[in-house]
Amino acid sequence: QVQLVESGGGLVQAGGSLRLACAASGRISSDNGMGWFRQAPEKEREFVAAISGRTGTTYYADSVKGRFTISRDNAKNTIYLQIDSLKPEDTADYYCAAASRSSFSTDVLAYNYWGRGTQVTVSS
Repeated sequence: QVQLVESGGGLVQAGGSLRLACAASGRISSDNGMGWFRQAPEKEREFVAAISGRTGTTYYADSVKGRFTISRDNAKNTIYLQIDSLKPEDTADYYCAAASRSSFSTDVLAYNYWGRGTQVTVSS
């Protein structure tokens, strides 16, 4: 059974930073593509960043390029999302997701497993 557990969310002022973590257990390894998505109130879940399995290739939504960094620690089976220069519009629940394949995707439907999310609130 796969389990993804996010942590690191919180309340932060605009311009601040947070580091989100997603600990994976079960049949998830460095071979799996992983992603971060977010969902603001009354909005659809949107892609934020992804990292492929094996090669570790990364990809970002245009809205977060240069401010967000996704990484993975294969020894800990954990992925991270470093968020810098936070803006009020980054306020959302952030979700970690894992795909059965190694390639990454920006499509919600490409991911088979999801965490419960961690809340990020940015005050202006």
